[in-house]
Amino acid sequence: MGELEVEKHTKYIISVEKKKDNFESVVMEHIRLNGAYWGLTTLDLLGKLESVDSEEVVSWVLKCQHDSGGFGGNIGHDPHLLYTLSAVQVLALFDKINVLDIDRVSNYIAGLQNEDGSFSGDMWGEVDTRFSYLAICSLALLNRLDKIDVEKAVKYIVSCKNLDGGFGCTPGGESHAGQIFCCVGALAITGSLHHIDKDLLGWWLCERQVKSGGLNGRPEKLPDVCYSWWVLSSLIMIDRVHWIDKEKLVRFILDCQDKENGGISDRPEDAVDVYHTYFGVAGLSLLEYPGLKAIDPAYALPVDVVNGVFFGK
Repeated sequence: MGELEVEKHTKYIISVEKKKDNFESVVMEHIRLNGAYWGLTTLDLLGKLESVDSEEVVSWVLKCQHDSGGFGGNIGHDPHLLYTLSAVQVLALFDKINVLDIDRVSNYIAGLQNEDGSFSGDMWGEVDTRFSYLAICSLALLNRLDKIDVEKAVKYIVSCKNLDGGFGCTPGGESHAGQIFCCVGALAITGSLHHIDKDLLGWWLCERQVKSGGLNGRPEKLPDVCYSWWVLSSLIMIDRVHWIDKEKLVRFILDCQDKENGGISDRPEDAVDVYHTYFGVAGLSLLEYPGLKAIDPAYALPVDVVNGVFFGK
């Protein structure tokens, strides 16, 4: 099966951050804040967060904030809920949420809730259950869930539930493992998991495991390391994770490592990236792989970080 290449993955993540002009850095320029969240959370799960300069990171994150209170994917980019959650999560990693004007950020998020309880991702109005999760998770970490109509938000998410037990991006949308995580995560945070048929959804999710041990996001699709997070976290939140073969999934994730240069790819022999490195390590954390910090399946942050946010260090 092999072992997790902790030191090589640490060096890989730090090297990606330092390279500003290579192809990977250029194509990720507009989502750099997401990349920071993936990379820094991976380092924390590996026990290597001290490898980065926290003051430098926090200073850069704050420069990504827009006058509206929301955050863009990089300095000078337009704000969106996607980057706003990443900003809050990165600050949480360093116990620095208190540097924010929390009312300003939470007012931005609350202002994106629509009359039916759904959320737009930004001022342009696209609606998606991903944005419901982003808003609810952000506000929970900021201790400002009272800023929105939680009952309406839950009702909208439930309206996106399908006959197969899964959830789509909007009412009637196809069930997809990524959307399911967003909906289950949001329902978990709001104490609303009773709306889910756990056996029906659990069956749909466990059927995502293919012969290689990996998980896919929809029927008939190839396995992808990122679903080691989207599927596993949902199964854990509904208490059905024992329905899959954990050992085969661990083997699949480890087979996707670049054992020479570090990093994890979507599937064996493909090119690595920070996104799949994070979700591979996060998946192994959910599988209780030795030596990794535990991660919270709803907040997608190390458990000790979440505890620090809600209960203090």
